[in-house]
Amino acid sequence: MTKKKIVVIGGGTGSAVALSGLKNHSEIELSAVVVVSDNGGSTGRLRDEFGFLPVGDLRQCIAALATGENEADIRRLLLYRFDQKSSLKGHNLGNLILTSLENMTGSASKAVEIASSIFRIEGTVLPISEDDVHLVIKYADGSSLIGEKNLDDPAQGGKKITQISLDREAKIYAKAKQAIIDADLLVLGPGDLYGSLLPNALVTGFTEALAANKQNGGKLAYVSNLMTHYAQTHQMTANDHLREIEKYCQRQVDFVLINNQEIPIEIREIYEAANDHPVVDDLPNENNGRQYIKADLLSTTMVKPTANDPLPRSLIRHHKQKLAKKLLEIL
Repeated sequence: MTKKKIVVIGGGTGSAVALSGLKNHSEIELSAVVVVSDNGGSTGRLRDEFGFLPVGDLRQCIAALATGENEADIRRLLLYRFDQKSSLKGHNLGNLILTSLENMTGSASKAVEIASSIFRIEGTVLPISEDDVHLVIKYADGSSLIGEKNLDDPAQGGKKITQISLDREAKIYAKAKQAIIDADLLVLGPGDLYGSLLPNALVTGFTEALAANKQNGGKLAYVSNLMTHYAQTHQMTANDHLREIEKYCQRQVDFVLINNQEIPIEIREIYEAANDHPVVDDLPNENNGRQYIKADLLSTTMVKPTANDPLPRSLIRHHKQKLAKKLLEIL
C-alpha cells in the first residue's frame, strides 16, 4: 500500500504537537517543514555567536518525532535546558547539539539529517530555507522592528501588525519544496501566526510549491490557534487569522480546524492577565470552498513552564491524538 504523505509546516510547540500525534501511524509518510527566522532565547544567542541558522524549531520537531523504547530519554535530552549559574544557563542541549553539527558540516540541513539519523526519528525534518534571514515587522502606527523575538515582547502588545517581510531574499530549500509539492495533505499550524507560520510564505518558491501541490491534487489544512497573542494577534478572530494565511500563501485553504471546547476558567484567567484571550470562532458553518471542522481539539492539561526558559510558552495546547484523528479523517 502506498503511504499517504503529510507535511506539517510551521515551527515551535504547535508543529511539535501535530507531529507527536501523527508519528505513530504507519500508513502515512510524515515530514516537517520548519521556519528559520527565529532569533529569540537560546536560539538567538547561538545565532548571534556563531552566525548559523536558528535551530530551536528544528530541534523541537526532531524531539517530537522521536520513537522507540528510548523515546522519552531522547526527548528529555533534546529538550534539556541548563540551569547552572554559568554561561550555559538558559541554553538548550538540543540546540547545542544541532549547532555543533552545523559547525561540523557547514549546513543546517545536513546537521538536521545527521541528528535525525542519530536519534532515529519517525519522519523527516527540513528547514524551509538555508539562507540566513531575519523577520521585519511593520505596524499600523508606521513603526517597524527587525527580529522575530519582538513578537514576544509585551512592550509591542496591542499594536496591529500590517506586514511582515524578510530582510533579504531567501530561497526555498529544494527538498522542502519537493516535499510540499508531493504532499497529499499540507498542515499549517497550530503556531504563532506571524512568528511560526507566515514567515514560511515569505521564502521565494514557497507559494509556487503550494500552487504545484494544489495542481497535483494535494489539500491544505489550517489549524486555528486556541488563544490570541497580545504582541501578535490581539483581538484577531479565527476569520482574521484565516484571511492572513490565505493572503500570504496565495492559496485558499481546503480545511479549517478549530477547537469548539471551552478553555477552563483557571487557565483562561492566567492568559487574560497577559491580555491573551480565546480565539473567537466567527467562521461560517457552511462550506464556501472550504470545509470547517469544529471539534474538541483541546488538551486540558496545563503545560508547566520549563525552568530557565527565557521565552513565554503556551500553557495550553491542542490534544495531539484528537488533532491527529481529525487530520487522518481528512485523508
